[in-house]
Amino acid sequence: MKQSKKSFRHESLQDAETIQELLKSVARGFARGELLFSDEEDEIIMHPEGLMDLKVTSNQEENRHRINIRITWQIEKNNKKQNKSLRIK
Repeated sequence: MKQSKKSFRHESLQDAETIQELLKSVARGFARGELLFSDEEDEIIMHPEGLMDLKVTSNQEENRHRINIRITWQIEKNNKKQNKSLRIK
């Protein structure tokens, strides 16, 4: 059974101290195995596990500086791969 697509997006202006606290909250969520993202409009709960892909990019263009951090992982039901036979001829 395919899992339905859920997404969460939040965009706001924050100071550096608040962003530090948000990043610490993300780190604590990874440590306990559950990330909860919410605001006044939406909510999503994620359960990170296993090996994860990490992509970090940064760039500077005139007055605009950007950092992107992307972390992805796949969830397997029951964490077991199905035992299917493979035939090669």
